[in-house]
Amino acid sequence: MTDAELRLSCTTHLPGHRQPSPAQLFGAMAAWCESNGVAHDTYGNGALIQDFEQKVARLLGFESALFCISGTMAQATALRIACMERGSRLVALHPTSHILRHERGNHQLFEHFQALQIGDPHRPWTLEELQGIPDKLGAATLELPMREIGGQCPGWDELQAIKDYCREQAIHLHLDGARLLETAAAYGRAAAEIAAGFDSVYLSMYKGIGGMGGAMLLGSAAFVAKAQEWFRRQGGNVYQRTPYVVAAAMQFDARLAAMPTYFQRTLWFYDVLRDYPLLTPNPARPQASMLHLHLPVSRERANEIRNRIAEQHGIWLFNAASHAALPGRSSVELYIGDNLVRLPDQRVREILTLWSDAMSN
Repeated sequence: MTDAELRLSCTTHLPGHRQPSPAQLFGAMAAWCESNGVAHDTYGNGALIQDFEQKVARLLGFESALFCISGTMAQATALRIACMERGSRLVALHPTSHILRHERGNHQLFEHFQALQIGDPHRPWTLEELQGIPDKLGAATLELPMREIGGQCPGWDELQAIKDYCREQAIHLHLDGARLLETAAAYGRAAAEIAAGFDSVYLSMYKGIGGMGGAMLLGSAAFVAKAQEWFRRQGGNVYQRTPYVVAAAMQFDARLAAMPTYFQRTLWFYDVLRDYPLLTPNPARPQASMLHLHLPVSRERANEIRNRIAEQHGIWLFNAASHAALPGRSSVELYIGDNLVRLPDQRVREILTLWSDAMSN
């Protein structure tokens, strides 16, 4: 079986949210559309999509929001416009940013902007590191939380200082907020308070929210209008976005309300991990409802253990293992969502014991 098939065969999942089948999802979407009198949008115009955009804009305290079919397009476009407005093509990016790690050089190949790496690969970049850049920056991007380093975030005072400095230096500050709502629960502050001071924000509609795909780009009305035009130029103005918007909108409020619960479960999970020293969390303390677990086995061995436990016990431990810096070690990502929240405490301990024992044999 492929990894996807093996995952679907499991009855118990540790990471993320429960994934309904296409039939289940489309059935729920149809019922929601019927209950709410949903009509299709046409090229982004329609009550459903525009009301949802305004709702998200109000939630995060921005003048305007625009639904985009892809977060990759949303972020590259936002930073291109920021650089055009500020008169510099340089964008400060952390070495683990999604743009550098997962977007196959799109910012270079499409000549959106030039990337300038900032900070240590294992820590969030700091105000001091930003101040140390001698070049004129068009923009700086900060990811909250930082996925590739276990969901780490800068401290609140550091975050405010970065915002102040960017405003003083006329640097466009962009928030890669793919998982921003999870950070709100971790900071203990409203999402709008965290987003305040950023010039633009990207929010994923399928990660923590659990939709089919898509993203919101937020900013001033003038900035978003420019982005809308650039989306058209890049083929992003699809005829109807209804399925993606429905899949996100119908569960948005419930996911938002559940974020504190996910974080409380994350706190509990960290406490439990103290009994399993072979499963070492990063960061050392919870900073969002996600973490990385560092394992004393190679990536190949980690995946082999996962697959064997899936086949023999119907338990899915994680989605993928990555190589670690040291040989014979690996790391995996766990997003804390509905699956872990719904599992009884003792069942979680049984799974961790099974996992730990498999690595020690």
